[in-house]
Amino acid sequence: MTGVDRVEFAYLTQVLAMDAPAFGLVRSALGFLLLDRAGMRWLLADLPPMAQPDLIGRIAYRHDRLRAAAEATLRRAAVARCPRRGLRRMLLRHLPAGGSYFNVGHANLDAASFRQVRGAGWSITVLVHDTIPLDHPEFARPDSVEPFRRKMRVVAQQADRVIHTTQAARAATEAQFAGFGRVPPGIVAPLGVPVPKPVPQELPFAPRTPYFLCLGTIEPRKNHLMLLDVWQNLPAPAPKLYIVGRRGWSNAAVFDRLDHLPSDAPIHEVAGLSDGAVAALLQGAQALLFPSFAEGFGLPAVEAAALGTPVIASDLPVFREILGENAVYLEPSDSYSWLETIRGWTKPRALTDTVKIPPSWRVHFMIIFDQV
Repeated sequence: MTGVDRVEFAYLTQVLAMDAPAFGLVRSALGFLLLDRAGMRWLLADLPPMAQPDLIGRIAYRHDRLRAAAEATLRRAAVARCPRRGLRRMLLRHLPAGGSYFNVGHANLDAASFRQVRGAGWSITVLVHDTIPLDHPEFARPDSVEPFRRKMRVVAQQADRVIHTTQAARAATEAQFAGFGRVPPGIVAPLGVPVPKPVPQELPFAPRTPYFLCLGTIEPRKNHLMLLDVWQNLPAPAPKLYIVGRRGWSNAAVFDRLDHLPSDAPIHEVAGLSDGAVAALLQGAQALLFPSFAEGFGLPAVEAAALGTPVIASDLPVFREILGENAVYLEPSDSYSWLETIRGWTKPRALTDTVKIPPSWRVHFMIIFDQV
């Protein structure tokens, strides 16, 4: 799962654990689906049973059979459904008045939906993970910047409150909100970071030590190109570098270099690992390398620190806030400093008990529900 997926998963788990009436709203091909607790529990199942794609799904998702099947199953599980313009009427008919609507995934942030939710008597709380597409449009997909700007304008103008994951993210987000003419009340609540148990048996290969790890989607702001240059200039024999993550967007130069690595190169691209396998690889690394130009939170860095793995990270306010003294900070564009630091960390290291306690979801939700 992506970082946003994990946040949505945590909120869904928390909602189902509470005694208060709770419902889930799912955007579908034709409008919205309303789920009760049974429907939401289906979403938490490891291997939920899927229905065959129905006619709506076959038409709407001709090239995505899995999504078509999932939507068909959710339509069967939904206690109600409506077209986009019928959201207010559906909420008034099926939900108690005076509740709180939480949107924590950057999806469905549009003015029409918000007006209907408010028209049903509900307050609106939005978790904004970051505003990187507006702060650094050069790192975003070209077609994503303006849609994201419209979403953030809606949040600025209509949200009753906004959840921020760090003080650094709040400062950047509220600077953007100010440009839209309104800054909603904010809450800062660090994300919970449950660290998976390392399971070396789930690794499909035996990592050769010493090695370094770069973890995250391969996209421009993650600065993989600089690491490839560093490894090209390291004296032989260079330590291994495992680049773990799916390929993203607008990164043809990096993809081309990865595709043309010789078979004996010290750099290995890895994808599709389980959480336990990633944790095992992370725990055994010389260090996690995090040379991003911009970040909203940085889950892998917190996971590494919690496992006792050193972190070499870009000198960003968000990393200073969440990691403190548990990292070495370098400028993301200073490839020489990265090369020299990595050269000095190639001797095999012993596992350490010195770990940073990660933030918990329990504390996150205590902060949220104390103020909502």
